[in-house]
Amino acid sequence: MQPRDARASGEAIRTVPAGQRYMRAHRDKSFTCLDGIDTIEFRIQKPTRPMQPLDPQPALIDRAYEQLVAAIADGTLAPGQRIRQEELGRALGVSRQPISHALQLLKQQKLVEESGRRGLVVSEIDPARVRDLYQVRSALDALAARLAADLVAQRLIAAPQSQAAERALAAGLTLLPDAPVLAFIQADVAFHIALYRLSGNQAIEDTVAAQWPHLKRSMGAVLDDPKQRPLVWAEHREILRCVLAGDAPGAERAARGHTDRAGSETARRLRQSSAS
Repeated sequence: MQPRDARASGEAIRTVPAGQRYMRAHRDKSFTCLDGIDTIEFRIQKPTRPMQPLDPQPALIDRAYEQLVAAIADGTLAPGQRIRQEELGRALGVSRQPISHALQLLKQQKLVEESGRRGLVVSEIDPARVRDLYQVRSALDALAARLAADLVAQRLIAAPQSQAAERALAAGLTLLPDAPVLAFIQADVAFHIALYRLSGNQAIEDTVAAQWPHLKRSMGAVLDDPKQRPLVWAEHREILRCVLAGDAPGAERAARGHTDRAGSETARRLRQSSAS
């Protein structure tokens, strides 16, 4: 018997040697017992379905969400400010639907909240949450810096990785002092992500990623002060210097000091804001 070659049709193939008994399953879940006379192929045609066009809506939701997080972080949408979907839609050039979905994400993250008849408003910065976040981030940043320096000392860091961190540092150092606060926030985030990637520990980046929306708000509170900007980037430069020198204790100390100072400065500014 000449069996048909089913491979060309994308079918799954199973062979049964001559003389071997086998069971054939039918669509109605019954079976037929057959004896092989020759090498037998029985084929299962893989189901096919047409590719469906992608819905562009999720991309719009993500973009709207990122824009709203940025606006909350840099103070464009201030704490307590009422959220009007129609105005946001016009400002971003999208319909209300992606704005509505993005606001639901922000509500889940407690960046916006219901305020009775006013509807949604931007949440106030919670000092307790900021404190908790910076305690965790201090430990993670110190760990990332130490791991990265250890890898450098062992010559396990590829040149493109270290160059990416150096570019992130240079991007922040070259910002003009009067650049928008959002530019400093974005550069700050990019530097820390580069540091996490140098550490070789993906869990650090993944853990911090979920908290970036709140951390960006805290960064904005500090970086809104032009006097703080050169201090922040001087600390970044020292962290990376220690890392690329393979100085694990120095890198860990510099990263922890940087994050602890940022947390303290944020807390101080929140106290001043509440007092006024």
